[in-house]
Amino acid sequence: MKTYNGPVSDHFDGLRFFDPDGTPPHTFAQIMRWQRTRKAAKWPARAPSGFADVPPPSVTGNRVRLSFVGHASWLIQTAGLNILIDPVWSQRASPFTFAGPKRVNDPGIAFEALPKIDAVLVSHGHYDHLDVRTLSKLAAKFSPRVITPLGNDVTMRAHDAAIRAEAHDWNQRVEIDDGVAVTLVATRHWSARGLFDRNKVLWASFVLETPAGKIYVVADSGYGDGKHFRRVSEAHGALRLAILPIGAYEPRWFMRDMHMNPSDAVKALADCGAEQALAHHHGTFQLTDEAIDAPAHALDAALGEAKLPREKFAALKPGQVFEI
Repeated sequence: MKTYNGPVSDHFDGLRFFDPDGTPPHTFAQIMRWQRTRKAAKWPARAPSGFADVPPPSVTGNRVRLSFVGHASWLIQTAGLNILIDPVWSQRASPFTFAGPKRVNDPGIAFEALPKIDAVLVSHGHYDHLDVRTLSKLAAKFSPRVITPLGNDVTMRAHDAAIRAEAHDWNQRVEIDDGVAVTLVATRHWSARGLFDRNKVLWASFVLETPAGKIYVVADSGYGDGKHFRRVSEAHGALRLAILPIGAYEPRWFMRDMHMNPSDAVKALADCGAEQALAHHHGTFQLTDEAIDAPAHALDAALGEAKLPREKFAALKPGQVFEI
């Protein structure tokens, strides 16, 4: 499989990407140990959110409107632009349509109700974030720019040459339109779509500049010692909002280095210094062992332990909206 070809750097050895401050992906033996010993909570086959958003055609001025689609998918509307984050409208987070994690609630916005999409940000190649079937539908209907870390553009175009993918490295800033730009930043994770392509493409989080302030979108990340989050604060200054993952974290011995739990996410919020946080990466696809409602309950507990008000870090359901 063709992947990224580019110069060696401080996080690319000529074949694979790596995080100098992270950890490598788990070995096959560790994966098999988890599968042999796992005690996964039973999720319901269906867990409708009770909400459905019909977004306006656009949002102007210094406002930002964020609609939670589900899992790690968001619609962000600001400055007359409509931007999707990690859009997944497929029924399964999987290379297959007949097997793999199946969504238990509908997308918070029906695909037919989407406004014209101008840009898409795709964080990395895992199937619950990079959904080529959805990207192909978006290309056919809207032909948006798709901004993604190095190498993921190859994956997208191999599926559909009409996907307008452009790939960028960590710390590259990309202008989307007047007053709106995005910078790709390092995150404590990894990437693969099969057994033999581990870390052959890059992964990232995003700092989105809007008229209402900067929004830090963390798709997937372990916590580590918090260095990644403090670096974003140091490099990008005041953050109006952080979107942080709180799910897919059990068992901890296996997931700790790649996915935060809610307690980690509360620490990450303190490290990055954002005024407010929204939770995601929970409640739609069962990827790991915790119960469907465990992340939201654990987030409440973690906020209580940190003596922070519940409204500081909100967990929306698909179809709910948050406005700045």
